[in-house]
Amino acid sequence: MNIRNSIRTIPDFPKPGIQFRDVTTLFGDPRAFREATDSLIHLFAGQRIDKVAALEARGFIMGGAIAHQLCVGFVPIRKAGKLPGPSLSESYTLEYGEATMELHEDALQPGERVLLVDDLIATGGTCEAGIKLIRRAGASVIGCGFIIDLPELGGRAKIEALDVPVHVLVEFEGD
Repeated sequence: MNIRNSIRTIPDFPKPGIQFRDVTTLFGDPRAFREATDSLIHLFAGQRIDKVAALEARGFIMGGAIAHQLCVGFVPIRKAGKLPGPSLSESYTLEYGEATMELHEDALQPGERVLLVDDLIATGGTCEAGIKLIRRAGASVIGCGFIIDLPELGGRAKIEALDVPVHVLVEFEGD
């Protein structure tokens, strides 16, 4: 199975000129979904992972599947106002404004080793906020895993500058 071929491209979404990489087609194909999940797990083989954290929303799908396979807990990192309990928050800059991500205060214990996953890395702002939240909770990020990287947007370099290894399954250049 080719993971790249299971990802649909939707032209001009959400605005003209954008080639949107839609992983819902990958999630809908059981063989491709299994291959992507197993491939991301394999990239971190041999490392102790205490929890898998994932970024809202498509990251939850991969994060839940990976946590299940590893028999570890799952930690959602959500957009502001979505978590019901006391939370830590971290704001980050978007192209036209600011957004905030949140993590339950009691989701992680000091010293836990966390794998952070999402479907795609673009500019890296959301992932950077997730890393900062995990570290503020006293845990460490052993690495980040993504299905897709859009390398020209620089997100991977931003995360690696935080001393966090980044692993991706496929890259889409120029879009």
